[in-house]
Amino acid sequence: MPTASAIAPADLAVIADQLGRTPRGLVRVAWRCASGHPGVVMTLPRLPDGTPFPTTYYLTCPLAVAGCSTLEAQGVMAEMTARLETDADLAAGYRAAHEAYLADRRGLGEVPEIDRVSAGGMPTRVKCLHALAGHALAAGPGVNPLGDVTIELLRGFPFGRCLGER
Repeated sequence: MPTASAIAPADLAVIADQLGRTPRGLVRVAWRCASGHPGVVMTLPRLPDGTPFPTTYYLTCPLAVAGCSTLEAQGVMAEMTARLETDADLAAGYRAAHEAYLADRRGLGEVPEIDRVSAGGMPTRVKCLHALAGHALAAGPGVNPLGDVTIELLRGFPFGRCLGER
């Protein structure tokens, strides 16, 4: 398994400030906001202490994190999960997002304990908008349909312009 990559010290400082703690297992900045700040990081599937870590794409932007938390409190996850039950095309796209997520993580190393576990509730439900938004921002439009919906909902927040033009 690879070790954490060198990330610029300035980016590490920003990420630590965003998280309120020292980041662990970082590989690279996977997405930056329109202002150039780190907003999503890619992490190793096994942290330096040996703990399996399924969240490959970790949302760090405090404004996006707060926005996702607000959306979750508004019941968006339940609405999205209900859509998965009635929209076969959406469900198929979400399953494909799950497989893409797993493939990205496997590229960083095999961790048998989390081999079929992706993030955010994929592939059958919506459990965490933070994970879906992080994946959508890192992977780009069209990879994670519910992550894309989350990003569009976040554009309605005052910081929405920070999301740029993806």
